[in-house]
Amino acid sequence: MKVGLIRCMQTEDMCPGTTCLKVMKEKKLAFEGIEEEIEVIGVNTCGGCPGKKAVTRAAEMVKRGADTIVLASCIKKGTPIGFACPHAEKMEEAIKKRVGNDIKIIDYTH
Repeated sequence: MKVGLIRCMQTEDMCPGTTCLKVMKEKKLAFEGIEEEIEVIGVNTCGGCPGKKAVTRAAEMVKRGADTIVLASCIKKGTPIGFACPHAEKMEEAIKKRVGNDIKIIDYTH
């Protein structure tokens, strides 16, 4: 699995992404049951509200080899601040439309 991780720009000052990377490495939570090696192709932010840049950033990571786009828990669950992105659903829909059905989307990490 080759992963492109997209995280919330609003939380990057308080979260270095270590938990997202750790659960990938240990194949826990959203990555439980994945047999193959997980390679991180890239890590980027959504670009700030309303997350429009996430679409082109996801497409670029797919161009560079990602077969899976992961929206970090800060987007869908609001971790660590307890406030999920109000644009998360629309962002995910736009990413799916842009990258196509062959690319897997995982909508949280931990």
